[in-house]
Amino acid sequence: PLAYPKGDVPFERGVCTDVIIRAYRSAHDLDLQALVHADMKAAFRAYPQIWGLKKPDSNIDHRRVPNLRRFFERHDGAATVPAQWSDWKPGDLVTSMIGGKLPHIGIISDRLAPSGRPLVLHNIGRGTQEEDILPLYPINGRYRWQLG
Repeated sequence: PLAYPKGDVPFERGVCTDVIIRAYRSAHDLDLQALVHADMKAAFRAYPQIWGLKKPDSNIDHRRVPNLRRFFERHDGAATVPAQWSDWKPGDLVTSMIGGKLPHIGIISDRLAPSGRPLVLHNIGRGTQEEDILPLYPINGRYRWQLG
């Protein structure tokens, strides 16, 4: 079990959602674990019912990409996926499907690949990496949460 609030797994054991959670804690002092949990308590049925849970679980809910997507959608964070690579902005969240079945999330970096595409900060099983992955997986979401 994770501590609540501000629970975390060891850095070497994190997943893609942990990159987002840590970034929001570090850059904005916002705890997505607590925010998602509170929102799910208030509107549990508005969230994906993929896992067969009967109530929110502060240990895992914030670490699931579909739940983060729904949280940002519910809080005016959904944005149109840009047609041009240059229209992505640093700090945008990008979601995709790996192999058509594994939801993934990353943060657009302020740095560009030699191709001119923005790099993505993410974790796909090798720890947090900054890589040129935007064209590798079908993009199914962009989120730009206006803080404050």
